[in-house]
Amino acid sequence: MAELKTKKNDADVETFLAGIDNARRREDCRAVVRLMADVTGEPPTMWGDSIVGFGSYHYKYATGREGDWMATGVSPRKQSLTVYIMTGFERHEALMKKLGRYTTGKSCLYIKRLEDVDADVLRELIRASFKRMSKGGYGC
Repeated sequence: MAELKTKKNDADVETFLAGIDNARRREDCRAVVRLMADVTGEPPTMWGDSIVGFGSYHYKYATGREGDWMATGVSPRKQSLTVYIMTGFERHEALMKKLGRYTTGKSCLYIKRLEDVDADVLRELIRASFKRMSKGGYGC
């Protein structure tokens, strides 16, 4: 079975953030990192070489594959800031309607500019997802 490439590691978060070329993306990412640290009560840690994660949970699939993954996180991708909402978005329909401008993937919230979304709604979305993930609520 292939080993997961993106793992929690000891790389320095501040060094990573300082190395983000795009100034707006760098400041937006720093703001989301501060927000996530406040909401989760967890310290930021690097996952792989480009994700700042908070907390973790253990997963195990019916196939036997298992591992650990961050409960929430953020990555300053080239096209947008990617916020990892591990519970997905269907259960957060009311919040999503109030969030602002964004797109989504399965558990990825893509934000072009942080000013495009309501910070209080983003905070609540992260809080609700993190709380559920911290209780082992993935896939629920």
